[in-house]
Amino acid sequence: MKTYIALLRGINVSGQKLIKMDALRKALTELDFENVSTYIQSGNILFQSKTDDVKKLEKLIHDLIEKHFGFDVSVIVVTPQDLVDTMKSNPFANDHIELPQPYVSFLSDVPTNENTAILKAIDFQKDRFEIVGKNLYIHYADGAGQTKLSNAVIEKKLKLTSTARNWKTVLKLIELAEAIK
Repeated sequence: MKTYIALLRGINVSGQKLIKMDALRKALTELDFENVSTYIQSGNILFQSKTDDVKKLEKLIHDLIEKHFGFDVSVIVVTPQDLVDTMKSNPFANDHIELPQPYVSFLSDVPTNENTAILKAIDFQKDRFEIVGKNLYIHYADGAGQTKLSNAVIEKKLKLTSTARNWKTVLKLIELAEAIK
């Protein structure tokens, strides 16, 4: 059994796409996952599966959520090693910034150079970002709630699915994944 983390986009945010975590965990038992747990209400699912195909897992979870809860929710599945690699690749590591910074947008694929250039051409004032593989690291100068570098802008310009987590959440997900190995 391999350990995975499913990152759901846009659930339980501002009263939208409300899903109770206990109901989600119960629904996921239909997929023959083991050791299913969730972390906070924003859609972080830890589980084990015999399946090696991440894209298949994303589709299974997406379809299950749509069936049980009626929501079209983007799902990005990563491994604990992916999260460790995300941590090691942090381009802001030497900036001595305080948690919860930076934020990481997990992308559904590596963005094209053309789409990356389109995003980089936008003036986000003091907010900074760097793309490393399938991750977009963001340092919000005045907090995530005050930025024009929103998930919607990221998805529109990069033409990819994206879901963001703060650094504190990434570190906690690594810790929780290690506990279920």
